[in-house]
Amino acid sequence: QVQLVESGGGLVQPGGSLRLSCTASGSSFVINAMGWYRRAPGKERELVAVITSGGAITNYADSVKGRFTISRDNAKGTLYLQMSSLKPEDTAVYYCNRNGPTPLLFEWGQGTQVTVSS
Repeated sequence: QVQLVESGGGLVQPGGSLRLSCTASGSSFVINAMGWYRRAPGKERELVAVITSGGAITNYADSVKGRFTISRDNAKGTLYLQMSSLKPEDTAVYYCNRNGPTPLLFEWGQGTQVTVSS
């Protein structure tokens, strides 16, 4: 079973930056396209960034495009999300998972809380 552990969240002022990390178990991570998801207060979980299995292609939700960068280190089994120019509306619990239909997702981890506030 793939286990996902997110870290790196915290409290940051508007305009600040954070880098999130997601550690995934085993070699299964290497062959999967991955994504970062978030659930903001009062909203459904949404996909904000995706990356192909080899890391060559990335894509972003319009709400974060130009501010967030997704990357991965398959040798370390780690997925990253570099977040810059953070806005209060970025406040959410951030999760990593496979990018695909919901039946194909791994078990969700605990996520990491990002709070953007002055």
